[in-house]
Amino acid sequence: MVRIGVLVSGGGTNLQQLIDAQAAGKLGGGKIVTVISSKPGVFALERAQRAGIEAVTLSRKEYPDVETYSQALITALRERDVELVVLSGFLTITSDSFVQAFPNRVMNVHPALLPAFGGKGYYGLHVHEAVLQRGAKLTGATVHFANEVCDGGPIILQKAVEVKEGDTPEILQKRVMEEAEWQLLPRAVELYCQGRLSVQDGIVHIKGEIK
Repeated sequence: MVRIGVLVSGGGTNLQQLIDAQAAGKLGGGKIVTVISSKPGVFALERAQRAGIEAVTLSRKEYPDVETYSQALITALRERDVELVVLSGFLTITSDSFVQAFPNRVMNVHPALLPAFGGKGYYGLHVHEAVLQRGAKLTGATVHFANEVCDGGPIILQKAVEVKEGDTPEILQKRVMEEAEWQLLPRAVELYCQGRLSVQDGIVHIKGEIK
């Protein structure tokens, strides 16, 4: 069994997809053992509690700097023997030491087709605003392993989503979540837990056919 820790900062819509996949036996033998939030009182914590999953708050405001906070996260995850860390709407900056503690074991979902519309400043609605401002006809979502470069880690799965005439950032955000993010993240976690992912020279290779 792969022990999974999910890091959140908000409502936890992607977390809910993982919880539902786990309940349906579709996480490849993985189990979410803890949900850790960088903010107190967010709805993601309630989602975890409803599912019988440990819900923990490690408030960023209680730590003096990024490195101290990152070390607290590392300690909390290691104490729970977490193997796979999933960033699910986790909007708190961590230090390089965090991803180095879990090499190719920190998974993130980004609401665009990386490397487009990624990197510093590209998060949440800002991504979709940039897509519309550029006049892109396709966008989508990417699940990747996190590394020291913001949104620069090895790509695991991607799915394209059409940009439609009259879209607002909010409408596009909802479509990308429903048509791409919610499908990709549980699938990527399942592939990891099945032992089907390997990384060579910064490229993710997937064993077997993806259904």
